[in-house]
Amino acid sequence: MGCTMRRSRLEKLIFGVMCTVLVIAVVGVTTLAAPSFSMVQAATFISAALVAPKQAFETVTFLWDVKEEQTEVVPAAQTVDENDLSSGWWTEMPTKEAEPVNPSEEIPEGMGLLNEVQYPTIGEGQLYVACGAASIKNVTEVSNEEVTQEIANPPDFAVELNSSEPQVLIMHTHATESYESVEHSWYDPANTGRNTDTSQNVVAVGAEMVSVLNAAGINTIQDATLHDYPSYNGSYERSKATVESYLQKYPSIKVVLDVHRDAIEKEGTRIKPICSIGDMKSAQVMIICGADNGKMNMPNYMKNLRFAAVWQNAMESAYPGLTRPVLFDYRNYNQQLTTGSLLIEVGGHANTLEEAKYAARMAAQGLVTCLTQYAAQK
Repeated sequence: MGCTMRRSRLEKLIFGVMCTVLVIAVVGVTTLAAPSFSMVQAATFISAALVAPKQAFETVTFLWDVKEEQTEVVPAAQTVDENDLSSGWWTEMPTKEAEPVNPSEEIPEGMGLLNEVQYPTIGEGQLYVACGAASIKNVTEVSNEEVTQEIANPPDFAVELNSSEPQVLIMHTHATESYESVEHSWYDPANTGRNTDTSQNVVAVGAEMVSVLNAAGINTIQDATLHDYPSYNGSYERSKATVESYLQKYPSIKVVLDVHRDAIEKEGTRIKPICSIGDMKSAQVMIICGADNGKMNMPNYMKNLRFAAVWQNAMESAYPGLTRPVLFDYRNYNQQLTTGSLLIEVGGHANTLEEAKYAARMAAQGLVTCLTQYAAQK
């Protein structure tokens, strides 16, 4: 009898200790995973943990994962050093000094400066290769002579006009990239340049391109998946899976365009690449064509370069000032998936959405020109 009572007291003591540890653990984990919990929410959660510990553990694990995703650092804007042409990854020297959008506009307290510049279409120096009305910045070990010979060839594919099957896929690895909503000489530092609303981010820009291409008889589809939300890390792995699924479903797709927007800053001032076309302000655009350094499994990257050269020339010939030099560099961006895979930066985070949409329509019209030209020869 005495042994039974002692065992009962011992079990109660052990149970009490376990409950105390569980409470402390749950409080600690919930604070880390969800610091916005109120005391009432925490108490409710602890009660639930005592009744259903497995489900509570799964919930905490989920909250912890979300917290880690929310704290990932999204790459900052490019910084510009005018004495270093290689600074900012790909940013070129402007044709003139950056200027305020409206010099007479009063800058509200706490806001940052926002300037605009027109970047050169044709670069100068040994890194640049002529590309019709435009140019290619070659930062690879492929010789300029080899680049020149390659881009003299037509694209490796030909689209079918007025086809019932998709010919072009437009998608967005970083779909939440967004723009300024209105034109100012200042920006709000709290504006991260990210927005999950697809009517306000780069998805809306891609939609403009889709509209132009379809109107011209080039069957184009768009994927609006937010590959960079809620987690920025792994965006390209997720977008690769998306593109592969479309290519499997629609083998007719020849062109895959990953539409982005740039982000350029100089000493805390956000800079927007701008030009004037038809008495309207337009964002400038830049094509990025990846090259293989022997480790990227991109055997046909030079065929993508052919496509980039033709499209670049078509855009710049029709709309002088619209383009910045094509960047030909050791990058992948899933461009091994087709010989018509490119990335295009439409404006930057300092441009307005309307400037970017205007640029997108002209870029798409240039694409219509080059795709139609070679489709006719099929």
